[in-house]
Amino acid sequence: MAEASRTPKAPRDTGTVLRQARDQLVELTGLEAEAVTSFERTEDGWRLVVEVLELARVPDTMSLLASYEVDLDQRGELTGYRRIGRYERGRADPHRRGGQ
Repeated sequence: MAEASRTPKAPRDTGTVLRQARDQLVELTGLEAEAVTSFERTEDGWRLVVEVLELARVPDTMSLLASYEVDLDQRGELTGYRRIGRYERGRADPHRRGGQ
């Protein structure tokens, strides 16, 4: 079988890209993904922000969530990720700078 036939093809739709990215991040970090909150096409592929549960607490509004920026190549394969923020679930706007 030729090498080219084993190379993964680019995903056909955005939903597939988002699901694959979320699943790959979960597999690598062991954290529970809550939502993909943003995504955009880049020159190299895709960039997403995924919200994950980092620490479950009682009550749930005190649980710690984190935002991860995830980079994907043109095929939808994860090429890198980094935590860009951490916040309590009960916070109204975790990405706002300054006072809340």
